[in-house]
Amino acid sequence: MNESTGQRDPKTYAIIGAAMDVHRELGCGFLEAVYQEALALELTARKIPFEREIGLPVFYKGKQLGTQYRADFVCFDSIIVELKALDRITGVHESQIINYLKASGLAVGLIINFGQKSLQYRRLIHT
Repeated sequence: MNESTGQRDPKTYAIIGAAMDVHRELGCGFLEAVYQEALALELTARKIPFEREIGLPVFYKGKQLGTQYRADFVCFDSIIVELKALDRITGVHESQIINYLKASGLAVGLIINFGQKSLQYRRLIHT
């Protein structure tokens, strides 16, 4: 399921607000790593709990694989946040987040794209 707004969920709304401030300050055109570092500072300033580049296990038929997915951020111990600096978010990016949610067992993911004049984001849920 895909939702374009985080307003129904105060946690995703808080993360999106932090990303909007980063985008407002930096604009578009930087590499993803720049936005990742700036968002870490903004999340800290807003007291939003997060872990950065955390390894999430991937399971196949109940067995943990040696390969892990590295999430850009996991906020509130429950929301995967994947950053992009692209022309647009596509269905491929949405499928990627859904797969990460399936593999990690988490239910909510955010794709945040800093690559446009206006910040783009998608909130995805896997139940």
